[in-house]
Amino acid sequence: MTTDATRFVYDAVNAVDPLGDLEKEAEKATKHNRAKVGSGRPSSLLYTYGPGSIMDLPQFTIMPTGLDDWDRIWRRRDSLPPQIHAPRLRDVVRKLLRSRDVQLRPHPWQPKKISLSTEGNDLGVPARVFPQWLRCTGCDMLGLISQFDYRNTHPFRTDLASFEHAKCTGRAGNRTRKAARRPAVPARYLLACVDGHLDEFPYELWVHRGQPCGVASNPALKMVDRTAGKGASAVIHCAACDMRRPMNEAQGEAGKDKLPRCRGRHPHLDGFEPRGCKNTTRLMLVGASNLWFPATQSIIVMPESQQEQASDLADRIRTTLGDKLAKYRNNLDMIRDLLEDRVDVSELADHELEDAVAAATAPPATPEEQEEEMRTWDPVELLVPEWRYLLKDFLGTRAEDERSGLTLAKRERDPALQPEIKRVLAVERLRKVNALFGFTRIDDMDRVGDLPRRLAPLTRDPRPAWTVATEDRGEGIFLQLDEDSVASWEERIELTDLWKAHREAHRRNFRRRFSETAAAVNPDTRLKPPRYWLVHTFAHVLIRELAITCGYSAASLSERLYAWPAADGRDPAAGLLICTTASDSDGTLGGLVQLSDPIRLQRVVANALEKANRCSSDPTCSMRTPQDPEDFLHGAACHCCVMASETSCERANRFLDRRFLLDLPGSNVGYFSRG
Repeated sequence: MTTDATRFVYDAVNAVDPLGDLEKEAEKATKHNRAKVGSGRPSSLLYTYGPGSIMDLPQFTIMPTGLDDWDRIWRRRDSLPPQIHAPRLRDVVRKLLRSRDVQLRPHPWQPKKISLSTEGNDLGVPARVFPQWLRCTGCDMLGLISQFDYRNTHPFRTDLASFEHAKCTGRAGNRTRKAARRPAVPARYLLACVDGHLDEFPYELWVHRGQPCGVASNPALKMVDRTAGKGASAVIHCAACDMRRPMNEAQGEAGKDKLPRCRGRHPHLDGFEPRGCKNTTRLMLVGASNLWFPATQSIIVMPESQQEQASDLADRIRTTLGDKLAKYRNNLDMIRDLLEDRVDVSELADHELEDAVAAATAPPATPEEQEEEMRTWDPVELLVPEWRYLLKDFLGTRAEDERSGLTLAKRERDPALQPEIKRVLAVERLRKVNALFGFTRIDDMDRVGDLPRRLAPLTRDPRPAWTVATEDRGEGIFLQLDEDSVASWEERIELTDLWKAHREAHRRNFRRRFSETAAAVNPDTRLKPPRYWLVHTFAHVLIRELAITCGYSAASLSERLYAWPAADGRDPAAGLLICTTASDSDGTLGGLVQLSDPIRLQRVVANALEKANRCSSDPTCSMRTPQDPEDFLHGAACHCCVMASETSCERANRFLDRRFLLDLPGSNVGYFSRG
């Protein structure tokens, strides 16, 4: 069915409701099909296994559903769902989702005071089994999930949950006289399109080449696979008419013409696009790395300015009062009564409350204005307030803000520290908030040219009321480079043959590896400036050296880069924050902050730059320059010297070159080798 509130063909009768299903089973006095089938950390549920992705469990795979189904979990509680306070990030997410009322909420989870406690059992992420075609490991039978038995009766062993073929007799030539129970595994082939749709592979139509079986209306299928690990190596066999067809025919460019058109399905929303989808489909494996790319944004929460506080107050008044705001906007006493115990306005004078109400009742942006904001928005805008605050000269040696959770401490520069490093701050405490606002398939978010169309939604409602976010706490070290020296160095770099080679390689990479929808985008607008390469490479060598002595692993350290030239309304930046964050105390042990001590930091920086002089892959690494037809986006950098794990790097090890740091043999462009 379809309604005005949704934009998908959706059948609400068969909605995903694990806890509701559990209650129905309890009414029947049965003891199986327990609701929880696994667990995951909030960070993995945001970056790897969010709504629309496929999560591997020990015996089968599941797909977390859209946020509409999460609402059923929250509604089981009398209290309102918790919110994560990060107005700056929330406003950006609202802009990206085109929804004025989006709030940031954590994952539905509650810690247990004791291991066997039942508190929090009503909270969890709803999911559906996907794909729903399974293959018996004993006889190769290929069938829908309804043809297999589900077993999950142990309350504390969710890893034992599995689907089984109850009457498996084994394969031909090795049949058993007595049928036995054999486990079933997911059939690993899917169909995906560039607009984020995903669908089951039509095995029955595939083996019969688009026609129904001529012998049986519901033929028995088998998936024969004897050479696992070699791509689409399986063969689909119809036991009724004996037709066979290998899956490798669906691979590559030649296979595209043999696959059906996309049906516009979003399995995480349990719906279809009402007007279908005209895209061609691509064969996709369940565990493919390009099956799901999260679209996320994150901020380091900074103390709010007066303007930000006023904007946040107006927003809280608007979302709290709803329709009553327009009715009582001229009655301040009634407004105060309605906001009592919900939004604290007791200390506001009447004229201040009147200004807040006026801001709360201001008309929203028009659709045309929203589109223009989306078109011109730059993710760097999230970093600019952080950079400006980190440059502030606060009174005393320490600045602490309880509301934001940020604590900074000044650090003196050691006389032997490289003069190019102008400012050092110990970030003793910080709070990082990360929000998910959609996802893409086949192409990563930063490799498409029309993100609004390619972004797969998280809800059936075109104007979502909330999105999921995580809140991490940690510590870090902030380093600011001297802007004058960076600017003069950057001018010199832009005239070198090395930079020209990197620019040409990026153009080739853009043409070959970016989405077809990015054809109208100028490749040079996606190329990071030389100062970004400098700061990025410097951050990586520091992460390697810090990990040796700070007590955290290199994968636990991450970078936050502030590197952009001057632009309209934006001062230039050249600095970096190396931090470690976690949802628990692991991010606040203090080992990283201790290394901001002047003597220790000087030793860390000196050792990092000294080690960057050499690589076990030299001279091949130190002289690596992309030449036509090469299109890699790094120079003198490899996993032996500079590259870091994907949890540490914000650019997937792109835009790195040791020659921008130091004068390596054959080059004289190193920033830290000047003079």
